[in-house]
Amino acid sequence: MIKIKVPATSANIGPGFDSLGLALDLFLTLEIHEATTTWQVIHEEPDLPHDITHFIVQAALTLTSNMQPHRLVVKSDIPLARGLGSSSAALLAGLTMANILADLNLSPKEILKQATMLEGHPDNVAPALLGGAISAYYDGHQVYNSSFHIPENIIFTVFIPDYELKTAEARNALPDDFPFKKSIAGSAISNTLIAALANDDWQTAKQLIEKDQFHEQQRHHLVPHLLEIRHIAHQYDVLGTYLSGAGPTVIIMAPENEAKILLPALTHLTTSGRTIQCHLNRSGLTITKEE
Repeated sequence: MIKIKVPATSANIGPGFDSLGLALDLFLTLEIHEATTTWQVIHEEPDLPHDITHFIVQAALTLTSNMQPHRLVVKSDIPLARGLGSSSAALLAGLTMANILADLNLSPKEILKQATMLEGHPDNVAPALLGGAISAYYDGHQVYNSSFHIPENIIFTVFIPDYELKTAEARNALPDDFPFKKSIAGSAISNTLIAALANDDWQTAKQLIEKDQFHEQQRHHLVPHLLEIRHIAHQYDVLGTYLSGAGPTVIIMAPENEAKILLPALTHLTTSGRTIQCHLNRSGLTITKEE
């Protein structure tokens, strides 16, 4: 049995729209069992198929059709349509499965490029594959990526609402065009944030994480709990809050001691959901073989 384990991801960190992402210690696990005559995908999601039409198998088939079908078992801690990279994790699981079963010998760099081509941008797939916190850019031909440092004691307090928000709906909330001056400001904020993170200058970083120019304001009506959580978080010594991916999940970054006392304050939000606390996953996608 071969086991592929892919972490959840949180993208659009502050002003890093479609470019900054990090991996969290929630996981999708794909188990590849015995060969079969047709694809069998065992999982507990009521609305997903169990055959060749499952997204993971379809992702694998984008690389090659020369694969013997297998019995697959999919287990996931990553909620669907919540802005935590569930589709990116499934995509990478499928591509990695094809790489193994068809002996394609693709490098991680080649897997990343294929995943980015299919996803459209690398801010989720790069940290899911490589682990840690990643800044990445895709120019239509090549993926450029570099890691940045997140201290060990930073905890990610994750509020996951009970409702789903499809990426397409969240994308439709964004404008087709963006004012030139506002684009420059957004770029400057993001550049300065990266420099601050690279130098462990958290006093500067904490002033910039909440200054996104590109998507949070446009999506406020889809995630009314963002401002409520931000108001609560500002009563503590947090590093910042941001809308994870396309939402509706909201994340608070805080040192471990502050994260512990912050958690009870989020129990009475007007939006129903659950709150968990995660660490940064630094290993990314892993593959293990068991007898």
